[in-house]
Order: sequence, then structure tokens, then C-alpha cells
Amino acid sequence: MKRYVLLLLLPFFLFAFDQKPTALRVSDLRIEGRVNPEGIDARQPRFNWQLTGEQRNLHQTAYQILVASSEEKLAANEGDLWNSGKVNADQSIQNPYQGKTLKSRTEAFWKVKIWTNQGESDWSTPQHFSVGQLYAVDWKGRWIGLDRAFPWDTETQFSRLSARYFRKEFTPKKEIKRAKVYIIGLGLYELYLNGQKVGDQVLAPAPTDYTQGVKYNTFDVTALLKSGKNAIGTILGNGRYYTMRQAYKPYKIKTFGYPKLLLNLVLTYADGSTEWITTDDSWRATADGPIRTNNEYDGEEYDATKELPGWSTAGFNDQKWLKAEFVQEPGGATKPDE
Repeated sequence: MKRYVLLLLLPFFLFAFDQKPTALRVSDLRIEGRVNPEGIDARQPRFNWQLTGEQRNLHQTAYQILVASSEEKLAANEGDLWNSGKVNADQSIQNPYQGKTLKSRTEAFWKVKIWTNQGESDWSTPQHFSVGQLYAVDWKGRWIGLDRAFPWDTETQFSRLSARYFRKEFTPKKEIKRAKVYIIGLGLYELYLNGQKVGDQVLAPAPTDYTQGVKYNTFDVTALLKSGKNAIGTILGNGRYYTMRQAYKPYKIKTFGYPKLLLNLVLTYADGSTEWITTDDSWRATADGPIRTNNEYDGEEYDATKELPGWSTAGFNDQKWLKAEFVQEPGGATKPDE
């Protein structure tokens, strides 16, 4: 009986001993703690990764990072922005970039390989990051808004102010290689392109003392664009920019003015040229939409009879909308909303 049991178990033992440890692999690549971040402002961003393998007592002994200005150059192992060379170190977190100076809107592609006490890995899966608008002079266009209340609004100690809707149609001139949006929507915003909501942020951007600093977001919207006419739209809520408790404990609760918007859409064409779509008084605006009031204290009131079907798509009739107005900038320096 025992002999039969041993014969039955023998194939399983042979199978187990025949298994080789999985190949060394570099995983969970991050830069500044994020996966493929858009619009970072670190001049020397830090690289992180993890070593994966089933070998025992496995540890890193060296690494090499390549950073390239295009996917093609990275695939050819050309680190034209930075080639760290082989660095003898076991550190796999917070390894700083030490390549060419990163300028505003730089696109970078990177990968890493590592050496261990039990061999070396292949190159990791390529990763990506982009640099944001580093300086105030990088922003084009003007702040727009509607700096007043409307008949359906009330401005009292317990104010009610409806959301602002802004839209703009445009037609790309050439074949698009890449498109990025840089947006500051104060107090809170939702961004739409051709009817699709952009990003998964809720209650963006983060609140600040807007006279000291304002936050912006960066989005790659290449996949949302199409040939012919396109439309971009933004809803602006009040957030903590226009407080609902006007003149209520002003020493404690600040208010900064009516909601306002600054947006840059940068189209990079296949031939390397660029075109900017920026906020100006060619945009159309209305406050007579379905969001009749909104704030953190009382929530949101939504009137479905005021809905604006297709307002963020091309061809929408906005003849009854107002012309967007130039408004005063908030004053604070711009920083990425991370």
C-alpha cells in the first residue's frame, strides 16, 4: 500500500522540484510617489520601484535609469534626458533625477533595470511623466468669469449662488500628436471635452488661501479629441472661493470673490508645431443652468428643468449665453494639485 502511495506522489515531487524561480522583475514604478503623473513641478523628481522574484535572500546591488524625450528613443535605449549608467547601490526609493534641466511641459519616458546578488533583470515596462507649467509666464490667456449675482441668486449672510457654465468650440488645424489641458477652476470645477468628463477628481482643486497660492490640474486629453469641430466646457462651483456665509465671522471665514477660470489647452501636432486654446472673451458663459446653488454647508440644489443637453459638445446653440468676462486674477502663485 505504501509503495502505491509513493508512486502516486512521485510525479508531484518531480513537478515541484522542476519549477524554476520566476525571472527577476522590476514592478510598481513610481515617480514622486505616483504612477505616470501629469504636470509635476519637481525639478529633480524621485524614482521608486520594487524588486520581484521568488528567490530567497534576494536583494538589489545596482540599478540603471534611462529617461528619454520620446517613446522611440527609450525603446532604442537612448536616454537623451538622462542615463544614470550603472549605479552600485541597493536603494530603490527616492532616487533623484540628475539629467538635463526639466522645462515646463516636458514629456519624459523612463525605465529601469536592476542587478541583484542573483543576476540582473530585464528593462522594466516603460513609464511616463510630464512637467507642468512651472512659472506664471508659462500661462497664456486671461482669467474669465461672471463677477455678479443673477436675479435667481441671493447675496445675504446665507447666500445662494448658481454654478457658472463656460464653453468654447475649436477646430484643430492639423493631425494631433498630443493634447494637454492645464486648468485652474476656482472655487471648484468639472471639466468636459466633447461631452466627456475629464479626470476622476471630485471637489478639485484643493482649497487654499487663494491670495497666497492656487492649485491647478493637468490632463492628457488626446484620446478625447476628434477631427473637425470640438467643444470644451467647464462648470464652476463656489467651493471655498465664494463662501456661502458672506459677512459671517469675516475674521474667521474668508471670501475671495466670484468663481473664475484660467485654462490652457495645448495641442501638439504631428509636425511638432503647437496651438494654444486659452480662456478669453470668445468663450460663452451662463449661470442659468441646473445647478441653482452649491456649497459645502447646504449641499447642491439641482433643477432638472434647467438642464442644458449637449452644452459641452460641438454644435450646441449658445446664442442666449453671455460673453465671458475678463476678471481679476486671485493673486496666489500656481502650484500642481497633487
